[in-house]
Amino acid sequence: MKRHIRIFFIILILLVIDQATKMWALTQLQGSAGVSLIFGVFEFQYLENRGAAFGILQNHRELFLIMTAAAGALLTYFYVKMPASGKYTPLRCCYVGLMAGAIGNLIDRMFRGYVIDFLYFCLIDFPIFNVADIYVTVTVVILLFLLLFYYKEEDLAVFGRKETHGRDNRA
Repeated sequence: MKRHIRIFFIILILLVIDQATKMWALTQLQGSAGVSLIFGVFEFQYLENRGAAFGILQNHRELFLIMTAAAGALLTYFYVKMPASGKYTPLRCCYVGLMAGAIGNLIDRMFRGYVIDFLYFCLIDFPIFNVADIYVTVTVVILLFLLLFYYKEEDLAVFGRKETHGRDNRA
């Protein structure tokens, strides 16, 4: 139980960081031309994103709310099935990053109708993003690495269907 409370508080702390940076962007950058941190490389630039990553699916707020709720439920299902063993600590960390990022942008969509983005790598003209996006992107990269190189198939069997009488139910 202590582990679950710790996980909840870490997600909460990451959410506070995400929302505080977005509030800063809203109050300091909205209506401005932006602030160059490293000229020609990186700047803070306010953007109201009504779509998903890279601005796709603009103005489909209800779809994003449903998708986020479904993804959160699915992630929580896997988190609950996860053994308490230290071997799964990296996966618990991935759960934290994915949930914090998803909930951070969900809060924006629910209460503002859009997501506040403000981090811009102008050197490569990368789409403007936010702290919650960093949580999700970094976590997905780590998760892919873990699934490809760290965990073995038998480690992940705890998330699959149970076998009945020596046969697999997936038949």
